[in-house]
Amino acid sequence: MNVRKEDLIYVGIDLHKETHTAVILDCWNTKLGEITFANTPAEFPKLIRKVKKYCTENKQAVYGLENAYGYGRSLAVWLLEKNFIVKDVNTSLSHRQAKRRAMYKKSDSDDAQAIALATINMLEELPDACPNDAYWSLGQLVNRRDNIMRHIIRLRNQLHEQVCVAYPSYKQFFTDIGSPTALYFWNQYPSEKYLRGRTVEDLKEELIVVSHNQCSTNRCQKILEVVEMDRTEEKEYQDSRDVITRGLVKDLQHYKGQLKEIDRELENMYHSLGGTLTTIPGVSTTTAVKLLAEIGDINRFGSAAKLAKFAGIAPLRLSSAGKGKDKASKQGNRRLQATLYFLSIQMIQTSSKGTPRNPVFREYYEKRIAEGKNPKQVLICISRRLVNIIYGMLKNQTEYRMKEIRQDRENQ
Repeated sequence: MNVRKEDLIYVGIDLHKETHTAVILDCWNTKLGEITFANTPAEFPKLIRKVKKYCTENKQAVYGLENAYGYGRSLAVWLLEKNFIVKDVNTSLSHRQAKRRAMYKKSDSDDAQAIALATINMLEELPDACPNDAYWSLGQLVNRRDNIMRHIIRLRNQLHEQVCVAYPSYKQFFTDIGSPTALYFWNQYPSEKYLRGRTVEDLKEELIVVSHNQCSTNRCQKILEVVEMDRTEEKEYQDSRDVITRGLVKDLQHYKGQLKEIDRELENMYHSLGGTLTTIPGVSTTTAVKLLAEIGDINRFGSAAKLAKFAGIAPLRLSSAGKGKDKASKQGNRRLQATLYFLSIQMIQTSSKGTPRNPVFREYYEKRIAEGKNPKQVLICISRRLVNIIYGMLKNQTEYRMKEIRQDRENQ
């Protein structure tokens, strides 16, 4: 922005489901006004009228929204349609401003003022709010997928709790308790009494279709042998627990179907956005859409450095008397930060044969470790390099090109 801070009025907005609270400051941090209004488009003009009172001498208003993609998305879209400047303020930045203020109290007013202060102090670094429908929808799909995965993990644990009582050694014939064949089996045979009288041929004929010809005679024979070996006296109230097992199976089948549907839609959206991130070794479509959902429109970041600050992975150099170390920032988008850190671990992994997934990053990692760096410090640096790569790929819509390692060490 090529505007002097003195020519701007800063509006920090604390966003909630039902209402929003806005605090208006000038460039000297003086509080000019405050307003609380309902989170409905019909109420948004009240905010504009309130702010307009302080926009004297042709001053321009800048609106700082904490998470412009959640409860504040409707307001962000409305303000942008009116050609106002809207900044996306990360929660950690406003929290830091709040802690610096004397006599801070946890209230909507104080939170809104902290957001306004963050907007003043970091105006150039803050990304523009860009609640693009495509990236917002992508984020909703990613959140939905994460919720489904949590349900699946919870249900698998509950199913294990039931199955391990009915079939103590079930892992000898089903290593994956949630595979389609295993779920069919638990539904048909929630406890061993339902298997009585079943032969190997009977079981194979039943499971061969469900397993797509993967369930062999040996597998079926193993099931019956293990069940016979573990057979004990019939436990009380097993019929009641069988109802639980069958219910858990149905829930798991439902969520697995939902997961497939979400993954198909994520794949379609990824390609519709011209995604190229999957050309990076180790980056799946799931990882790519997580990155895109948090980054949004890359054009809201003027440089890779601004994207790094937004992610909170720009290494902080802590030093004294010529000695120091790199440390991860506690600010920034935590979800994006975690995804990039996980990706940096992927970059340095090697196969069972010792082949590195990404030779360039593996060589860099080993070099820095040999210099005495802490592994976590090196991963922070790799995350920062990944930001440069991802920024360039998204900005220019290019595929990943592996850098060639110089072969000049024959005599070393």
